[in-house]
Amino acid sequence: MAIDLGSLFGKKSQPLVGVDISTSGVKLVELSDAGKGEYRLERFASEPLPRGAVIDGNIENIEQVSEAVRRVWKKSGTRSKQVALGMPPASVITKKIILPAGLSDDQLEVQVESEANQYIPFALDEVSLDFDVIGLAQNAPDDVEVLIAATRKEKVEDRVAVAEAAGLKAMVMDIESYAARSAIDRVTAQLPKGGEGQIVALFQIGAQVTHVSMLMDGQTLYEREQPFGGNQLTQDIVRAYGMSFEDAESKKRSGELPEGWERELMEPFLDSVALEVTRAIQFFYTSTPFTRIDQIFIAGGCAIIPGLVEMVADRTKISTSVVSPFQGMQLSPNIREKQLRAEAPAFLVACGLAMRRFD
Repeated sequence: MAIDLGSLFGKKSQPLVGVDISTSGVKLVELSDAGKGEYRLERFASEPLPRGAVIDGNIENIEQVSEAVRRVWKKSGTRSKQVALGMPPASVITKKIILPAGLSDDQLEVQVESEANQYIPFALDEVSLDFDVIGLAQNAPDDVEVLIAATRKEKVEDRVAVAEAAGLKAMVMDIESYAARSAIDRVTAQLPKGGEGQIVALFQIGAQVTHVSMLMDGQTLYEREQPFGGNQLTQDIVRAYGMSFEDAESKKRSGELPEGWERELMEPFLDSVALEVTRAIQFFYTSTPFTRIDQIFIAGGCAIIPGLVEMVADRTKISTSVVSPFQGMQLSPNIREKQLRAEAPAFLVACGLAMRRFD
């Protein structure tokens, strides 16, 4: 299908940088091919967003967001103006369907549109629709499995407008959870036996939402979003010390808060995170046939809070670690490793988007 404004599975285009637009900020990653299937991290950068510029994945202020994208592009030092962007999973409807093998692209498109009518609660002229042939259907060699993805046109157009206002060109529109999965599959492959048969729980703790994915052998077993994130701790700081939200956020990151704040605010917050993780795992067990998880990965801006991994591991009795999407990658000389270690867990989606260059 045509990619220009609609495609959610854009085709390869080089060079390409991944730009992740979230509630709290904009993150950029540029990767290059290091040979033998390896990647090299060339550049990464982030830029905060004013509160309210992005709400629930919707771009509320195109000017503020495009300005942040322009700044992050400049800060990174990249020369590539072609970008891969992500859509929040909640704004994209996906559905796997089975179609006869051997259809031409035109025939596939007609069949997909006819199937999409059954699943999409909007008129087709209001949506950006795309599909991807995943492969042969199981137990039916004459059929193929096709993934349909659809979202409201204005949601795609808002992101394209942000890129254009920042002087960039949107080449690929992916789904953030798919981008994160691409990045995590690389890390899982570095587990013993290539992670084969391992059930991995990925918790991406964002500013407002925690995205939960249970994965095995490159497939998503279970996904959900929980309305819980790092803003909760910021709000606690606002209430406790009478600061503005912006001051509280800044001092939370730098640790410049009154003595005893860790005991009074941080520890209860970490306890809440561990409780949310445990609750999500119980939901997974009760709503699927699965009864075990082998590894918990924690990502997002909150992942590096001291004590979080230990508390989650203690509460769940499951091996838990902070995940860096750049684990095992070569690093270009201009990467500051200390900064990378501190910030990497928040770059999962941006890294997955940057990997689209090599699809």
